[in-house]
Parts: sequence; C-alpha cells; structure tokens
Amino acid sequence: MPRGNGPQTKVHYSGSTDDYVIFVDSATAVHDWRKDRSVPLAQVVSGWRVFCTHKHGAQGILDTASKGQLEGEFGTADGEEIVKTILEKGGVQETTTAGRQADKNTADGPSVPH
Repeated sequence: MPRGNGPQTKVHYSGSTDDYVIFVDSATAVHDWRKDRSVPLAQVVSGWRVFCTHKHGAQGILDTASKGQLEGEFGTADGEEIVKTILEKGGVQETTTAGRQADKNTADGPSVPH
C-alpha cells in the first residue's frame, strides 16, 4: 500500500453479514481481469489479505477478516476463491491518501505562533 500522497485502489464487497475490502494495484487491472480471466491474480491484487469493516462500508476501520467470517460469508476459506468473488462482485474505489494525519514533531512543542 502506498504511503503519503500515493493513489490507493480497493475493491469493496458488501456481504450479507459484513463488508469486505481488498487492495488492488489499479482500477485498470481489475477491469482487465474482469474482461480476461487469464490475467494472473498476482498482477491485480496488492497483497492477499481480506479486510472487514464491520458493516461500515469501504471507509470503515479495516480489520483482517477471520477464517470463520470468510467461511460464513463465502462458504470457503480458500483465499484465491474469496478474492475472485470480491473482484467479480465488488465495486472499485480509487482514492488519494493525504500525508500523515498526526503531529509531525511533538517534541518541538505546540504549533502555534508565539
């Protein structure tokens, strides 16, 4: 996943019990894979983790989905089959992340003019 101002592309799948998210290299890679399934998943998916957001949509806090959650939602714990389902039925979202959101240098004192 990119740091700073890099673009971030994810696929959001709204399941029956939870929302699931995977990160992908680009929206173009997802669209190419949907047209031609011979494209290797390794060229589409950016990491093989499936995240859940506890029904908070694509913008919720991302927790790694447990094996039990995945089996309950998708009927399997096979990561490749789950990723394929999310890529087929999920919606692609592209965002540009802002820089770090926290204080830059807290040891330097408050950031107010004197």
